[in-house]
Amino acid sequence: MKEKTRIAIIDDEATVCRRLKKHLESDGYEAETFLMGVPFLKRMQEEPFHLVFLDLGLPDIDGMEILSQVTAHYDGVEVIIITGHGSIDSAIEAIKKGAYHYVGKPFKLDEIRSLARGAEEKIRLRQENRRLKEALEAADFGEELIGTGAPMRELFSMMKKVAPVDCNVLLQGESGTGKELVARSIHRLSPRKKRPFVSFNCGGFTEELICNELFGHEKGAFTGATLTKIGLLESAAGGTVFLDEIGEMPLSMQVRLLRVIQEKSILRVGGTKPIDLDIRIVAASNRDIKAACLEGNFREDLFYRLNVVALTLPRLAERKEDIPLLVSSFIKKYSHPFGKTAVRISPQAMDILMHYDFPGNVRELENIVQRAVALSEGKTIQVTDLPPDLQKLEFNTLDGQGILTLEEMEKRHIMAVLEKTGDNKTLTSRILDLPRTTLWRKMKKHGLVKR
Repeated sequence: MKEKTRIAIIDDEATVCRRLKKHLESDGYEAETFLMGVPFLKRMQEEPFHLVFLDLGLPDIDGMEILSQVTAHYDGVEVIIITGHGSIDSAIEAIKKGAYHYVGKPFKLDEIRSLARGAEEKIRLRQENRRLKEALEAADFGEELIGTGAPMRELFSMMKKVAPVDCNVLLQGESGTGKELVARSIHRLSPRKKRPFVSFNCGGFTEELICNELFGHEKGAFTGATLTKIGLLESAAGGTVFLDEIGEMPLSMQVRLLRVIQEKSILRVGGTKPIDLDIRIVAASNRDIKAACLEGNFREDLFYRLNVVALTLPRLAERKEDIPLLVSSFIKKYSHPFGKTAVRISPQAMDILMHYDFPGNVRELENIVQRAVALSEGKTIQVTDLPPDLQKLEFNTLDGQGILTLEEMEKRHIMAVLEKTGDNKTLTSRILDLPRTTLWRKMKKHGLVKR
């Protein structure tokens, strides 16, 4: 667990409360005591506890009612019942209703220690299982293809629709928006997922090299061709071929690719026998291909063959609400390789990233975070860890109100993330990389807890 386990002790005997609090705090826990149930429930709303020691016989509210409210409204909180010898049956009934265990009076301190550790381990395992489940759910789109804003939700929805349908797809978007990640995800979600995914960049190569790489050649096809070579299209049999920067492909090669799509076969360079081909093509370009057709730089018939379904990837500037999630993902990606632990980003540094336009899109953000993790000292990425040109933006993010204090910057950052997540505390704590209880504490400090 990332912070001290917070424990509530509810018992109408003050000596029991004092004894348990002293013992648990000596073991490193954070403990608060309550002689009645209603004050506990109010405190629980402000800042939830991880673990509750609960006496069923309270003067103001029935202990079973408290148990019911905790189990119903606070996911993951464990309750240990404190009971006298005459209330064992009630304690057993409480366990049936969701309590972790019970301890009888007079109790032994070693017994309290054992129960607290057991409950803490159960909480930790539950949190880990939740993280694993979230990772598995996100794995369909890859660890870096993430987003919760409307543009990405729409893209994910279209990807899920088109992936099972065996048609060609055209991806359009600026450089750095993640077109290859989208192509890989479509392949991974398709019936072809167990077959190869082959990627080829059509830009910056001569026609001869593109032809040789995509179609392969027969032995003796040209000087130096001492062996038969299988091309990328043929090697992807049954799978998916990703053609990046398709707009840069020479017109003569576009004719050959069109023939492959129409006839579902290829001829190796120097070959005379057609080879049947079963592939799906996902093409991508940072250019407007339809405009290129009008300009005569791209074959219209090939465009329509590739453009069965078109997906447009949003610029990062169009989905800034995803920046905190992406930053968190990239920090985790590079912290371990760089020998860093528990790295997070300061509110000031995040504020700068939120105000930057990112002409290089997600790829540029990843590069910035990678650099910042490498340069960071301690466990927090500071403004000074950002590239020099971004550091100059620091004083432009103050809305003309002068230099803000760290406290005010923190408050504004938490408010911004809460607004972006629709006041979702769980998602906010994940984006901020804060335990939920710490988020509650900071919200209370800044007067952000809604009454």
